[in-house]
Amino acid sequence: MAKTSPSEAQSPSSRELLAETHDEISSRADTVWTRGEGRAPAIAKHRKQALKAGSRGRIAVVDGCRTPFVRAGEQFKDMDVVDLASVPAAELVRRLALDPNEIDQSVFGVVVPALYAPNLGREVVLRTTLPDRIPGATVNLACASSNRAIAQGVESILAGQADVVLAGGAESLSTVPITYSRNASQRFMELAKAKSLPAKAATLAKISPKDLAPNPPAIAEYATGETMGQSCEKMAKENAVSRVAQDEIALHSHLRAAAAAAEGRFDDQIVPTYAPGYGPVVDRDTGIRPDSSMEALAKLRPVFDRGYGTLTAGNSSPLTDGASAVLLMTESKAKALGYEPLGFVRSYAFAALDPATQLLQGPAYAAPQALDRAGLKLSDMHLVEMHEAFAAQILSNMKAFASKKFARDELGRSAPVGEVDLDRFNVNGGSISIGHPFGATGGRVTIQVLNELKRRDEQFGLITVCAAGGNGFAMVVER
Repeated sequence: MAKTSPSEAQSPSSRELLAETHDEISSRADTVWTRGEGRAPAIAKHRKQALKAGSRGRIAVVDGCRTPFVRAGEQFKDMDVVDLASVPAAELVRRLALDPNEIDQSVFGVVVPALYAPNLGREVVLRTTLPDRIPGATVNLACASSNRAIAQGVESILAGQADVVLAGGAESLSTVPITYSRNASQRFMELAKAKSLPAKAATLAKISPKDLAPNPPAIAEYATGETMGQSCEKMAKENAVSRVAQDEIALHSHLRAAAAAAEGRFDDQIVPTYAPGYGPVVDRDTGIRPDSSMEALAKLRPVFDRGYGTLTAGNSSPLTDGASAVLLMTESKAKALGYEPLGFVRSYAFAALDPATQLLQGPAYAAPQALDRAGLKLSDMHLVEMHEAFAAQILSNMKAFASKKFARDELGRSAPVGEVDLDRFNVNGGSISIGHPFGATGGRVTIQVLNELKRRDEQFGLITVCAAGGNGFAMVVER
């Protein structure tokens, strides 16, 4: 069993830091939104199917690593997703002394791909000089993109199509392509086809000055037109989530991440990364604020609903650049190559709901399925690693886990999933402090929880990630 570090011993317990959060979950869980009794969605009818290890054993996560997570527009501003993803991918092969010919597939997730390199999974193979026979694929499941990449790798191994899969994800929110109006785009296409100067001039004359105004990217739902922050603000109101509890979650994230960084718990997970131009090496996450306090957080004004809102820059995850990667293989293959895996994938589940209702509540539907497929309960989990898109989203899902009303109305179950033990929740911080490169976060939480289970010599961990479109993901891992 891991010993308690000096910083852990001196810092307040999670229960102390999250007093209002605990009260909301324990005493007011049934204030969570539901459709109403008798209107439970089809999730209650889903067949429970566990992962079958087969003769080759379980699916092992042999190792994983990531770049530092850096606020957008800072040190990684000149690196695209191919640059970023190649860093942890190359490091995994190097540190494991892996024969590259053992790799069967490369699968990477990204939300905004590089404009001229849309297949990130394949570009990673070529950039890191892995054998060019390795097929590469790219997936997009918003904030759960690298979770989808990992799951796809697991599925390929279970299907017997691969023994070893390199999986991960990246995001560069510093290099998002800027678009123009549809009229301007159409005219530019016409301009490229025009053969003569008069034809080119005639086409240019059709473009008005307003057409040349760039359309700034917005993290908005195509189906509803609402930004993620606006949708989560609505969730905070509908689920009766307080501003105080949100700020507690944010403070907990920063203090726990700061302690983990100071103790060196991220050292093996983070690959020191050189930005272009031979600048200084970046070897730590740049968003962690060890001096954060409830008083400082309380002074911040709401961002998405300036009149009546509770979501601020302090209790929301920042725009971030970064990448992560893990190496998956069969248990028998890992043993044959002499590796001791970080852990194993016990089960996972994807779920979804109407994005116009509770956009980021997907984990509340995915987690019970993943736990059922693992043959375990929430109370069996030694660690719970939840992606913190917004503190309000964390609280909404935690209340759903604990709510008898939600279990009855939304899940068609007689008992709730249970209360998350706050002393086992995001013990090394989460996305609010560490950062959230959309395509890379799923890999980060997987690496983080497995390393912490190893440090503590404990067995089971639950991962949850919300995603745009009303999607949710949950995975149970074990050592």
